[in-house]
Amino acid sequence: MTDTTPHARPAPAATGTPETRTGAARPPAGVRYRRAVAALTLAVAAWTVVWAAVTPMFRSPDEQNHVNSVLRIAYGGGWPPPGDAYFSPAITAAVDEAAYPADLPGRWQHREDARQFVDVVPVPREDRTRVDAGNALGDASSGTEVDQMTQHPPAYYALGAGMLHVTGLTDARWDQVTLALRLLDALLLALVVPLAAESARRATGSPSAGLVAGAFPLLLPQLGHVMGSVNNDALVVLACAAATYLAVRVVTGDLRWRVAVAIGVVLGLGLLTKVMLAFAVPMVVAAYALARGRRWPGRLGRLAVAGAVTLAVGGWWWVRNVITLGAVQPVGRPRELNILATVPDADVPSIIAGRLAQSFFGNLSWLEVHLAGAWVVGGTVALMAAALAALVLPGARRAAVVVLLTPAALAAGVAYNAWDFHAETGRLVAIQGRYVFGGVVALATAVAIAAWQLARRSDRRLARGVPVVVTLALAAAVGGLLWAFDAFYRGPGEAFGDAVDRWLAWSPLPGPALVVLLAVAAAVLVGGLVVGLLWPRRLAASSTDAAPGALPSAAPGAPKDAR
Repeated sequence: MTDTTPHARPAPAATGTPETRTGAARPPAGVRYRRAVAALTLAVAAWTVVWAAVTPMFRSPDEQNHVNSVLRIAYGGGWPPPGDAYFSPAITAAVDEAAYPADLPGRWQHREDARQFVDVVPVPREDRTRVDAGNALGDASSGTEVDQMTQHPPAYYALGAGMLHVTGLTDARWDQVTLALRLLDALLLALVVPLAAESARRATGSPSAGLVAGAFPLLLPQLGHVMGSVNNDALVVLACAAATYLAVRVVTGDLRWRVAVAIGVVLGLGLLTKVMLAFAVPMVVAAYALARGRRWPGRLGRLAVAGAVTLAVGGWWWVRNVITLGAVQPVGRPRELNILATVPDADVPSIIAGRLAQSFFGNLSWLEVHLAGAWVVGGTVALMAAALAALVLPGARRAAVVVLLTPAALAAGVAYNAWDFHAETGRLVAIQGRYVFGGVVALATAVAIAAWQLARRSDRRLARGVPVVVTLALAAAVGGLLWAFDAFYRGPGEAFGDAVDRWLAWSPLPGPALVVLLAVAAAVLVGGLVVGLLWPRRLAASSTDAAPGALPSAAPGAPKDAR
């Protein structure tokens, strides 16, 4: 049978006589690979859906603001200038019914004088506030607070409003509306998985590397938590994922004009969600700079087209802000500096690095439930080692340089913003690892490249590691959910059953629906595990391997005129 790995070169047979196969014809490796990616996609979707069901309502950064902004568009309230948007009476009532603020049992530091979430009696589902035309919109006369989310463009909120209209949930209970929007975000994250897998496979020519990348999101509890909540970062992550995949296509030789146009469309749509997509621009520039197959004028021409389309589709929003408001991103609501502690100059670098790493791997709720420091340090070291290996070891260094520019730029942007604010006020703010989640596909690709390089650029050798990677990823996924559940619902000295009862009382879904959800999710995760465990056998059944030490040849799937 022929090798379906585009980069691979046939190797001399290891033995004199090839193995004779009997029985029904087996599907080619490409079909097996697509099925495996689909299984991982479903696993990530199921994992995120469970996060959506487990996380208490409005217990992720700015979730009530995001829901409020979706309702504003759904009910025709438009997109007011920054500072002129207000919370609706429905969301104000919902925040109170959700017992926010109240300290969760897993808070990093117990506060005796604060209201405790475990002491609040949940409002029965049938008595919770319903959203309707009379309470869905707020204004200056409604007595509600300012919603700062109109400092961002409205693309994500328009998408959410459209989903509510399609599903008929515009006039549902507030917790049902919130859960529906959380499931939308879970879908957006699931779409990232095939983009991660194809980015890695394209860079290395190894389907096994694609599966390593596809499993990567499951290793990040904070990613599941944020993407299982209502947050405009979900659309940012998907847009950055698509841009990363297209940049990998470019650097591996796909210099068609339509790819340049697609990059512009993706970046432009992302910029209609959040300014974070601007940090993917260096990646695109580097992709064209490092690509082979065209002289400089041809590459610059395609880069110019990508830039022009980006500006036309969504970049204009930020140009307009500068012209009309005097700032790239205006302040929707001034910060209350009196509630923030001052930070000595000497402590700033370590605090920025520590908070960024902590909130990338696990700072649940409003950053007050902390993943154990050992896991954070271990994860940070592992990611840095993988990035270094991808950059140093031969085989796909150009692709590694390109993709790693996005998470590096995002992290640097967060650090610079915090440092600049500290220089003005002496305080540190906005240091959240979720702002780097736009680089999750880039990091997944770099990890997969490193794994492929350490396997001596052999797909078959790497295939033997896929069961280990998938098993570890699924173990991390389930372990993160159990940790979060305990931190959200289990009070001091309580049994696990007490936490389950509390969850059932707070959930927007009745008990039987939650049982079905967990059963389906468990089945999907087990299916992903089985696919990972069987991958080496399935790959060996229909593919050959590259000659030892052989480097990738032409880019997989690239048109002949782009090589």
